[in-house]
Amino acid sequence: MSNKIGFLTVFALVISSQIGSGVFMLPISLAPYGAYSLISWVISGAGAVSLALVFATLCAKFPETGGPHVYAKHAFGPTAAFFVGWTYWIISWVSTTALIVVGVGYLTPFFHEDIQSMRLLLELLLFTVITLVNLRRIATAGRIEFLLTVIKISVLLAIPVAALFFFDRNNFIISEEISSLTASQILARSTLLTLWCFVGVELATAPAGSVDNPTKTIPRAVVLGTICVAVIYFINNFAIMGLINGNDLANSRAPYVDAIKIMLSGNWHLIISVIAFIFCVGSLNAWVLSSGQVAFGLAEDKLMPQFFAKRNKHGSPFWGIITSSVGTAVLLILTSSNNFAQQITSIIDFSVVSFLFVYLACSLAFLKVVVKERNYYKLLIGSIATIFCCWVILETPVNTLLISSLFTASGIPLYLFWYRRAF
Repeated sequence: MSNKIGFLTVFALVISSQIGSGVFMLPISLAPYGAYSLISWVISGAGAVSLALVFATLCAKFPETGGPHVYAKHAFGPTAAFFVGWTYWIISWVSTTALIVVGVGYLTPFFHEDIQSMRLLLELLLFTVITLVNLRRIATAGRIEFLLTVIKISVLLAIPVAALFFFDRNNFIISEEISSLTASQILARSTLLTLWCFVGVELATAPAGSVDNPTKTIPRAVVLGTICVAVIYFINNFAIMGLINGNDLANSRAPYVDAIKIMLSGNWHLIISVIAFIFCVGSLNAWVLSSGQVAFGLAEDKLMPQFFAKRNKHGSPFWGIITSSVGTAVLLILTSSNNFAQQITSIIDFSVVSFLFVYLACSLAFLKVVVKERNYYKLLIGSIATIFCCWVILETPVNTLLISSLFTASGIPLYLFWYRRAF
């Protein structure tokens, strides 16, 4: 039996990597921005599609396992590839932690307050199960991913359609604090929030070596998947904000549960809790699958110790998955003393900026690769992606940029004491 994955699985991977906890949590953060949030979805969606085109083209040219570091290697050399790959690998499993916390958090209605005493145990149990799934054949993880994606798309089309029957445009309220900012500042802040939902646009390029006909399969899946994600996010945000008053939405803990309570009576909100949990599991599965492939690709290119290049009897990158999983488990334990909101914030506050650094490096690599082709369409796409990344980074507070840079800086000891000595 082939251990290669095809178009539908890669398409599912693209969607699941981008649609996770954010679709349920972001309406709360975006509520103070009112109608500006809709514009920010369009901007971040356009930026994400341009990045998808960048990654699709790069993957077609260099269909190798590992993702972003592969493109940095071909454009800028092994040292740049090491730090791009290291940064991407670290933030991939750091961000995974947020998915676990949010996923278990949506089970709260079934445990009431008792979940606080067993939350860490449930988080570690969930993560262990997903890790074991990914230690099997990649095709097994892929089939599970496809099933979860079908559920996601069905729900995220049904809920906004139903919400449109209760739509009230007066629910779009801009808070006083936000209204005091300039339009550029408002859009930059809200775009940074919405961009979190598109993090993972490049994820399907990581397991290129395990994809059937990757030069054709991955580009089509990445572009079509990202366009679908952008449409799904926009219509969901539009419908939820039109259903729930802006002030109420800003104070909500579970906006989709509140939405169901408005539209339907009874305990239907419990079903939404289960569905939200499934969403998080789908994204978690996608990130665990790819984090192992990233470490494997780095080791194959001799940018990390060679034991990361070893596969188990099922063909999975054993040490890449195990090392990433241990790091995630440690983060879960270290942040478990915080309350729910603090735990999420402490994990993802700086991740999106770190991803932007990686995306910017890949956009610049893209421009360097295609500049000799004199293809003005590709140059336009690369320029849009580069300008988009630079704009969001420049509008980000300096302290956030400095803290985000620590993800990259954490690779310096390995670079000095192993990489440089090895080569």
